[in-house]
Amino acid sequence: MSLTNAPEQRMPKCLRGFEHIKRSWDKTHECWTARLLPGEFYVTTSGESINTVLGSCISVCICDPTIKVGGMNHFMLPAQGEHSSQTWGDPTSSSTRYGNFAMEYLINTIIKHGGRKQNFQAKIFGGGQVLANMTDVGQRNILFAFDYLRKEGIDVQASDVGDIYPRKVVYFPQSGRVKMKHLATEKNRALEKTERAYMLDVNKVKPAEDDNVELF
Repeated sequence: MSLTNAPEQRMPKCLRGFEHIKRSWDKTHECWTARLLPGEFYVTTSGESINTVLGSCISVCICDPTIKVGGMNHFMLPAQGEHSSQTWGDPTSSSTRYGNFAMEYLINTIIKHGGRKQNFQAKIFGGGQVLANMTDVGQRNILFAFDYLRKEGIDVQASDVGDIYPRKVVYFPQSGRVKMKHLATEKNRALEKTERAYMLDVNKVKPAEDDNVELF
């Protein structure tokens, strides 16, 4: 993804509560893009994209194409206990690193900004086997994401999950379009190191047009 500090368009104002998410101009796709790290999510009503890199983590992309509002999350572990000292709906909450909270926040925020659940379209990415000796982490995330959306009655239009590859995902919430690329397996070691460090942190804090791009 080619970024420059001299965009052709002024950066749109983000929705309240997402000021901490880093955004940059994406010269390749000629739009502003929000970069998600593990434990973050982002919702937008503007013509910007959302991007992230996934190993064993999962990102769920949800939009209401009739209202043109949507967002994406990035979570590490399927679920945390239902009781939390964190403030519900706070995008900076450490609880969003868990799938049950990350999904709840994403869905509720889209609804808050006009989305209607009966119009939701979802796509799921990630869950790769990139953590050595922890082969079930990605699979648990995959099963959780599909099960959660099934229970919520949200249609899953497309997915690319599992296998051994890290993934780069670029989501365009207004249209629901996704560009996804499998990254070279030699990048696994660096990503594995990052995810292991993040998993240790999770356990410490309780929630209170590129080549080889596939279109979804």
